[in-house]
Amino acid sequence: MNIVKVFTDGGSRGNPGPGAIGVIILDEQNNEIEKFKECIGHTTNNRAEYCALIKGLDLAAKHTRDTVSCHLDSELVVKQMEGAWRLKNNELRNLFSEVKDKERPFKKVIYTHVRRTNPSIQKADKLLNEALDGR
Repeated sequence: MNIVKVFTDGGSRGNPGPGAIGVIILDEQNNEIEKFKECIGHTTNNRAEYCALIKGLDLAAKHTRDTVSCHLDSELVVKQMEGAWRLKNNELRNLFSEVKDKERPFKKVIYTHVRRTNPSIQKADKLLNEALDGR
Protein backbone atom coordinates (compact mmCIF):
# COMPACT_ATOMS: atom_id res chain seq x y z
CA MET A 1 0.00 0.00 0.00
CA ASN A 2 1.23 3.48 -0.82
CA ILE A 3 -0.95 5.37 1.67
CA VAL A 4 -2.39 4.27 4.99
CA LYS A 5 -4.82 6.50 6.85
CA VAL A 6 -4.67 6.45 10.63
CA PHE A 7 -7.51 7.84 12.75
CA THR A 8 -6.73 8.01 16.46
CA ASP A 9 -8.48 9.19 19.58
CA GLY A 10 -7.41 9.12 23.18
CA GLY A 11 -9.25 10.25 26.25
CA SER A 12 -9.64 10.04 29.96
CA ARG A 13 -12.61 10.25 32.24
CA GLY A 14 -11.84 12.93 34.78
CA ASN A 15 -8.72 14.42 33.17
CA PRO A 16 -6.75 12.96 34.80
CA GLY A 17 -8.59 9.71 35.23
CA PRO A 18 -9.00 6.30 33.65
CA GLY A 19 -7.79 6.53 30.06
CA ALA A 20 -8.06 4.60 26.84
CA ILE A 21 -7.18 4.80 23.16
CA GLY A 22 -8.94 3.90 19.93
CA VAL A 23 -7.34 3.48 16.50
CA ILE A 24 -8.82 2.91 13.04
CA ILE A 25 -6.54 2.06 10.08
CA LEU A 26 -7.88 2.57 6.54
CA ASP A 27 -6.40 1.75 3.15
CA GLU A 28 -6.30 4.13 0.19
CA GLN A 29 -9.91 3.31 -0.70
CA ASN A 30 -11.06 4.01 2.88
CA ASN A 31 -11.59 0.33 3.66
CA GLU A 32 -11.01 -0.49 7.32
CA ILE A 33 -8.02 -2.80 7.56
CA GLU A 34 -7.45 -2.74 11.32
CA LYS A 35 -8.85 -1.39 14.55
CA PHE A 36 -7.54 -1.32 18.08
CA LYS A 37 -8.71 -0.33 21.55
CA GLU A 38 -6.97 -0.44 24.91
CA CYS A 39 -7.18 0.96 28.42
CA ILE A 40 -3.96 2.77 29.28
CA GLY A 41 -4.45 3.44 32.99
CA HIS A 42 -4.68 6.71 34.90
CA THR A 43 -3.78 9.54 32.53
CA THR A 44 -4.69 12.90 31.02
CA ASN A 45 -6.53 13.55 27.76
CA ASN A 46 -3.40 14.95 26.08
CA ARG A 47 -1.25 11.99 27.10
CA ALA A 48 -3.95 9.61 25.85
CA GLU A 49 -4.03 11.41 22.48
CA TYR A 50 -0.27 10.94 22.11
CA CYS A 51 -0.49 7.28 23.16
CA ALA A 52 -3.19 6.67 20.54
CA LEU A 53 -1.00 8.24 17.86
CA ILE A 54 1.99 6.11 18.89
CA LYS A 55 -0.12 2.94 18.63
CA GLY A 56 -1.54 4.10 15.31
CA LEU A 57 1.93 4.51 13.83
CA ASP A 58 2.92 1.07 15.16
CA LEU A 59 -0.10 -0.48 13.43
CA ALA A 60 0.46 1.49 10.21
CA ALA A 61 3.99 0.08 9.98
CA LYS A 62 2.48 -3.37 9.40
CA HIS A 63 0.78 -2.10 6.23
CA THR A 64 3.16 0.40 4.57
CA ARG A 65 6.56 2.02 4.64
CA ASP A 66 5.46 4.78 2.28
CA THR A 67 2.98 7.48 3.37
CA VAL A 68 0.94 7.60 6.57
CA SER A 69 -1.80 10.18 6.88
CA CYS A 70 -2.63 10.69 10.58
CA HIS A 71 -5.99 12.22 11.47
CA LEU A 72 -6.60 13.43 15.03
CA ASP A 73 -9.22 15.55 16.74
CA SER A 74 -6.52 16.90 19.06
CA GLU A 75 -5.40 20.23 17.66
CA LEU A 76 -2.71 20.35 20.36
CA VAL A 77 -1.02 17.15 19.19
CA VAL A 78 -1.30 18.05 15.49
CA LYS A 79 0.15 21.54 16.00
CA GLN A 80 2.95 20.19 18.20
CA MET A 81 3.82 17.46 15.68
CA GLU A 82 3.91 20.05 12.89
CA GLY A 83 6.17 22.29 14.97
CA ALA A 84 3.64 25.14 15.10
CA TRP A 85 3.17 24.95 18.88
CA ARG A 86 5.85 24.56 21.55
CA LEU A 87 5.94 21.68 23.98
CA LYS A 88 5.83 23.02 27.53
CA ASN A 89 5.10 19.78 29.39
CA ASN A 90 8.03 17.38 29.93
CA GLU A 91 5.85 14.25 29.80
CA LEU A 92 4.34 15.36 26.48
CA ARG A 93 7.83 16.21 25.22
CA ASN A 94 8.86 12.60 25.87
CA LEU A 95 5.79 11.30 24.04
CA PHE A 96 6.50 13.71 21.17
CA SER A 97 9.99 12.21 20.88
CA GLU A 98 8.52 8.72 20.85
CA VAL A 99 6.20 9.71 17.98
CA LYS A 100 9.19 11.12 16.08
CA ASP A 101 10.93 7.76 16.53
CA LYS A 102 7.84 5.95 15.20
CA GLU A 103 7.89 8.17 12.08
CA ARG A 104 11.30 6.87 10.97
CA PRO A 105 10.17 3.76 9.02
CA PHE A 106 7.95 5.85 6.73
CA LYS A 107 8.84 7.98 3.73
CA LYS A 108 6.24 10.57 4.74
CA VAL A 109 3.95 11.23 7.71
CA ILE A 110 1.17 13.80 7.42
CA TYR A 111 -0.80 15.20 10.35
CA THR A 112 -4.32 16.54 9.92
CA HIS A 113 -6.64 18.00 12.53
CA VAL A 114 -10.21 16.81 11.97
CA ARG A 115 -13.45 17.58 13.74
CA ARG A 116 -15.01 15.18 16.21
CA THR A 117 -17.84 14.77 13.72
CA ASN A 118 -15.56 12.88 11.31
CA PRO A 119 -17.04 9.34 11.01
CA SER A 120 -13.68 7.58 11.43
CA ILE A 121 -12.81 9.70 14.49
CA GLN A 122 -16.22 8.80 15.90
CA LYS A 123 -15.38 5.11 15.41
CA ALA A 124 -12.05 5.58 17.21
CA ASP A 125 -13.86 7.42 20.01
CA LYS A 126 -16.37 4.57 20.26
CA LEU A 127 -13.51 2.08 20.56
CA LEU A 128 -11.84 4.00 23.40
CA ASN A 129 -15.14 4.25 25.26
CA GLU A 130 -15.73 0.51 24.77
CA ALA A 131 -12.31 -0.11 26.30
CA LEU A 132 -13.12 2.12 29.28
CA ASP A 133 -16.48 0.37 29.72
CA GLY A 134 -14.82 -3.07 29.62
CA ARG A 135 -16.42 -4.10 26.32
